[in-house]
Amino acid sequence: MRTRIWLLAGTLFALTATAGSLFFSLGLGLYPCDLCWYQRILMYPLVPILGVAAYEERVGVYRTALPLAVAGLALATYHSYIQRAGTDGFCSVGGSCATIQWTSPILDLTIPNLSLVGFALVTLTLVGMVRQAASAGSSTSPVSG
Repeated sequence: MRTRIWLLAGTLFALTATAGSLFFSLGLGLYPCDLCWYQRILMYPLVPILGVAAYEERVGVYRTALPLAVAGLALATYHSYIQRAGTDGFCSVGGSCATIQWTSPILDLTIPNLSLVGFALVTLTLVGMVRQAASAGSSTSPVSG
């Protein structure tokens, strides 16, 4: 049961990040740069992957989901760095990845910062699930899948 809670939390974080990115592009009309597209490519599949794993209570999903989450975390960190440093990193579509199109009124977070938070939360839920399953030594341990 605890495995399912970790996976449901990860699914909720991934779903929130996916809905947020769609709101920025479809709701506010902001055009995603190349780095934003790559982050979407890594986040969007996490919703069904983690959702199905939560339904089936599969700890072994970390083998699929963790690489996506960690790669997204690295990319969002790099994208956030480009924006804060004001580097002239240009994307082939949509202009510079350093362009800040939106900033949250609270905490001064940009869209890549929000992506960073989303990937960090998904990563933490997966790592927490694996650690909890390993310490429990149950039949749902990561080794038995």
